[in-house]
Amino acid sequence: MIHNMFNKDLLTQYREPQFKGQHIDLVPSLNIINKEEEYKVKEIQNHRKQGHNMQFLVHWRGYENEQDQ
Repeated sequence: MIHNMFNKDLLTQYREPQFKGQHIDLVPSLNIINKEEEYKVKEIQNHRKQGHNMQFLVHWRGYENEQDQ
């Protein structure tokens, strides 16, 4: 069995959309842990280097492909 691991420090906190059309309706119920919403990653679909940082395309468990970030 292969386990994919990534550094959680490379993730950024969710920010509310700033522009019309950026809003995505979140359908599944969320787990709340220590007053924080918890989302589960189903798969890291891709990655790229952006400057000195790595960016990841994440598919969230319980969400449609259109909601990948």
